Amino acid sequence: MSLDGTYDANNIFAKILRGEAPCARVFEDDHVLSFMDVFPQVRGHTLVIPKHSTARNLLEEDPAVLSPLILGVQRVARAVRAALLPDGVAISQFNGSVAGQTIFHPHFHILPRWEGAAVGRHASGGMADPAELKALAEQIAAKIA
Repeated sequence: MSLDGTYDANNIFAKILRGEAPCARVFEDDHVLSFMDVFPQVRGHTLVIPKHSTARNLLEEDPAVLSPLILGVQRVARAVRAALLPDGVAISQFNGSVAGQTIFHPHFHILPRWEGAAVGRHASGGMADPAELKALAEQIAAKIA
């Protein structure tokens, strides 16, 4: 999909927000929802999405949504760091399919990184065990400040 188009209210993130699809929830407030990626690139791969958005990507997003979104990303990234003790944390965001975007709802990826540990390709690995994702979500959620 290109950078332009119409928001699909049936994308998986919209369904998660409406409670129509499950997720391993990490954090939620009035503005953002964070949950574990079901196709993780690394152990602890976490997503943060805006709750009140009909934008397809960051470039279309209303500036009023961006401030609480990035604060949510920072809050969750700090919790990922505290819970999993990685050597670093990669935070990424894609706009358009050519850039790697696969779900057309704005979102950030938080990937804990360990020295010498490989990272899988975005959205190309197998689906993670739901029980493991739930345990990781609880571990990270316990560190939310």
